[in-house]
Amino acid sequence: MSAIALVGAQWGDEGKGKTIDILASKADMVVRAQGGSNAGHTVVVGDVTYKLHLIPSGILYPDTVCVIGNGTVISPGVILKEMETLTERGISLKNLKIDARAHVILPYHVEIDKLSELMRGKGDIGTTKNGIGPCYMDKAERTGIRMCDFINPEVFREKLKFNLEIKNKIITAVYGGTALDFDAVYKEYCDYAARLAPFVCDTSVLVYEAIKADKDVLFEGAQGALLDLDVGTYPYVTSSHPTAGGFCVGAGIGPTLIKDVLGVGKAYTTRVGKGPFPTELDDETGERIRTVGAEFGTTTGRPRRCGWLDILILKFAVRVNGLTALAINKLDTLTGIEKLKICVAYEKNGQRIHDFPTDISELEGCKPVYIELDGWKEDITGVKSFDELPAAAKAYIECIEKESGCPVKMVGVGPDREQNLFR
Repeated sequence: MSAIALVGAQWGDEGKGKTIDILASKADMVVRAQGGSNAGHTVVVGDVTYKLHLIPSGILYPDTVCVIGNGTVISPGVILKEMETLTERGISLKNLKIDARAHVILPYHVEIDKLSELMRGKGDIGTTKNGIGPCYMDKAERTGIRMCDFINPEVFREKLKFNLEIKNKIITAVYGGTALDFDAVYKEYCDYAARLAPFVCDTSVLVYEAIKADKDVLFEGAQGALLDLDVGTYPYVTSSHPTAGGFCVGAGIGPTLIKDVLGVGKAYTTRVGKGPFPTELDDETGERIRTVGAEFGTTTGRPRRCGWLDILILKFAVRVNGLTALAINKLDTLTGIEKLKICVAYEKNGQRIHDFPTDISELEGCKPVYIELDGWKEDITGVKSFDELPAAAKAYIECIEKESGCPVKMVGVGPDREQNLFR
């Protein structure tokens, strides 16, 4: 496998957790490099379902080193709860590593996130309100508290005191909220810091040495390409870089160390939160896809907006990530729909658009141009090879390859790690 980056090829929620879990079984190291607990990876192993947010999916394999890189933001209470849940299930944390430069989410980040969304009213972005954005804001402002600061009680005290004085003014004077108590926050978070300190180190050295030693390293993506802060559907994006380039800065390694980039998408399109969505189905078919596909957020439980597959999005993901292959999940969700549609272009003001727009104002009002394909009625959840799929299902995947310009190497036909077809 060498070094492979796995990214979301749509708006996130593409079933990356299962795909990562499959690849992690062959990996010596799994690296998470961006985002925070706003991510949600669901992994099904037999009758057991694991919902992971901060900890890499490779944690389910006892010999796999799991790295949380410098580009992430850590919510101490959330990660400790996740660690406790895994320990209770008999999962070892001996190989979990957290980078000393990762930034820490503190209560004022969460409070400002909630209050700012409330103040935006109908113009809210639709964040998870977990403090992710405000933490990255502090990082860019160079007032953030990193893990290396956090686990040093005196340094943490000094930085927290300085920051909280300013944040309390913002919380009370700007948003009309209630000030946070320094002593209470410091005491609670010092306890968190002491428990996390044994896991903190310079993970960029570990990642670099693993790749140079020809170990199999998997870079685990969170969210999706269209949620990238720079190239996504701004402002309805996340606060970090879930595209392939984000792994370089977020894990502290150079781009030449990554060999392949695998993009994960669904056989249809979903989106959580606000923003334009040209192929959205606000009808019985959309509700059917949501129900059959269990399209509800791992982190928030919010129902996902569902629509037909959008090839312009996949072409965008291929381009901005340099994808070398695609993994298409949830093909089984489309079983039983008589006619399937794939969007291959947009139409607006009498013009055909073949590339995903850079500006959401341009995206708004775009009408999808569809090609129609036959569906299939056969149950495909027990199929063991691509050749066993119904002809219509194979034609659907082959159409995705042709229109996106990227080979489909994996096809998911169910939630379990065994329900995956390799090509």
